[in-house]
Amino acid sequence: MSKFRLAHLGLLAALIGLNVAPVFVDGAATAYAADTVRPEIGKPLQAAGDDIKKGKYKEALAKIHDADAVGNRTPYENYMIEYLRAAAAQGAGDRETAAKSYEAVIASGKVTGAAQTTMIKTVATLYYGAGDYPKAITWLNKAISEGGDDAQTRGLLVQAYFSSGDVARAYKETQAQVNADEKAGRVPSEEALSMLQSCAYKLNDKAGEAAALEKLVTFHPTKSAWVKVLNRLSSKSGFNDTRLGLDVFRLKMAIGAVTSTADLTNMVELTLQAGYPAEAVKVINFANKTGAFGSGDQAARQKRLQTMAENKAKEDAAALAQNEAKAKDGNDLVNVGYDYVTNGQADKGIPLMEQGIAKGDLAHPDEAKLHLGIAYLQADKKAKGLQALKGVHGTDGTGDLAHYWTLVANHPVN
Repeated sequence: MSKFRLAHLGLLAALIGLNVAPVFVDGAATAYAADTVRPEIGKPLQAAGDDIKKGKYKEALAKIHDADAVGNRTPYENYMIEYLRAAAAQGAGDRETAAKSYEAVIASGKVTGAAQTTMIKTVATLYYGAGDYPKAITWLNKAISEGGDDAQTRGLLVQAYFSSGDVARAYKETQAQVNADEKAGRVPSEEALSMLQSCAYKLNDKAGEAAALEKLVTFHPTKSAWVKVLNRLSSKSGFNDTRLGLDVFRLKMAIGAVTSTADLTNMVELTLQAGYPAEAVKVINFANKTGAFGSGDQAARQKRLQTMAENKAKEDAAALAQNEAKAKDGNDLVNVGYDYVTNGQADKGIPLMEQGIAKGDLAHPDEAKLHLGIAYLQADKKAKGLQALKGVHGTDGTGDLAHYWTLVANHPVN
């Protein structure tokens, strides 16, 4: 009968690597070589193993049930039944039965050391998948206490706390994980930072949420994360949306996050109001290229907007030299210089902006330095752009925008 037992264990090793990799212990075959399985149990188990190979998990469970009906089973026979039932139940999608069977295998004492720790993690993962978060938490903590303390286990533990409603504990665990990563010089994972942000949001920790989002756009910059950051900026107390709303759109455009017809229309209108029709034409061309403009019930209005912007852009381009000659103070020089930049003439515009800033007595000096930094970046002069942005400290939103442009320049969006 020992031949059957060994063949069966080998079959288990090949079969139970299903959705959540269960554990097979080679050492068990040697350590318990004297254990045997009676034919009335061994035959249905062997047939069940054949069914598992063929993906017939329900049929396998029925045969395992037949083996389970045999009386006076030995501890080893129970061990074999539960081990095979775990594999079949897992394949059938019955996570709870699989978890309970693995619990029985662990309780048998026949699985020890690292293999037992891995099996404990399997039990935890099965309970998590079944939505039994309290049991998942219990088994995950057990895995950690028995040598299974790794990032994946910690991450699942945090998810279990969060899903169970214990957001405060999830927040605490994630913050500790992120702090440990940063202290060790490791980049925190995107999953950990997203969890940190979600927890802070649910706990109404605005400062914590802002910090988590900033880490996200620093270490794992994505459009979705940046949109959250910039939307928060627009609603931040003290933010001057009247003067800086267009600059938020400019940054969103730089990261490819202005795509809706409504946002593109709004940006076009703001650029025209600000006196930069050439920039408006660029936005319209982008909208036409992406299909945001040119169809639907707003197509005629969009066409009129395009015609107006193109006419204004021609007039503006023709008047650039005249406006430069008429510029008397720093404000005029900065505005004319930035107009040159939006017309694709950064080589002429940037020196004028620098002259205007040097003259001083500006209505909005931080805004002028912000636009100078943006102009340098758009002219592919990153070092000078970052230097200009470094000097922006306004509390009206200009300081935040300068910081965010710096982050985008140093950490391009994925």
